[in-house]
Amino acid sequence: MCELIDLRFLYMKTHNRFFTTCKVLSIFMHRVFVYGSLKRAQPNYSYMIDSNNGKAEFLATAVTVQKYPLVITTKYNIPFLLNLPGQGNRVHGEIYKVDEKMLAYLDWFEKVPTMYQRTVVELEINEWAGRTGKEEKLSPGSITEAFVYSTTTYQPDWPSLPTYESYDSSGDHGLKFVLREDRK
Repeated sequence: MCELIDLRFLYMKTHNRFFTTCKVLSIFMHRVFVYGSLKRAQPNYSYMIDSNNGKAEFLATAVTVQKYPLVITTKYNIPFLLNLPGQGNRVHGEIYKVDEKMLAYLDWFEKVPTMYQRTVVELEINEWAGRTGKEEKLSPGSITEAFVYSTTTYQPDWPSLPTYESYDSSGDHGLKFVLREDRK
C-alpha cells in the first residue's frame, strides 16, 4: 500500500556557510480505492485533482475481491460502503496513488473517524493505467491492496437497502447526489 518514492538531501545554512547533511526525507505514497463521488466524472472528483489538497494519480480500475454492500442513502443521496464483507456485491471503483497530504485531506473530507473509517481492502485489477517506471504495473486479474473509506456507523435499515456494483451519481437509481455546498 505504501511506496517509497523520493529521497532528498537537505541543505542547511549555518553562520553564512552551507553544508550538506545526510538527513533523508522519506515521502510515502499510499493507494486509495474510491467507489463513489470521488471517482472520475463524479461530483467530488475535483477534490481528487486539486493540488492544494495534495497529489493523487489515477492508477487503475478495480473491483473488490469480497462482496460489500454499496448503498445510497440519507437525504443527500450519499454512497456508503458498509464494512460487511461477504454481503452485497463486488464493488467497482478506481485506485489512486496519493501522497501524505492528500491522504490527510481525504481523512478530513470523509470525516474519519466519525462518519467513515479508513481500512484496507483487497482489489482485483480490471485495467492498469498508471505510468510505468518505479510504479509496479499490475496485469488485469492481479490482486492488490488499498485503503478504502467505509462507514463506521449506520442506521439499522441500511443493510436492507438496495446495493450496487458501481456508483454513478446520474445512475438509473434516480438518487441525485447533493453537493456539500447545496446541503441545508
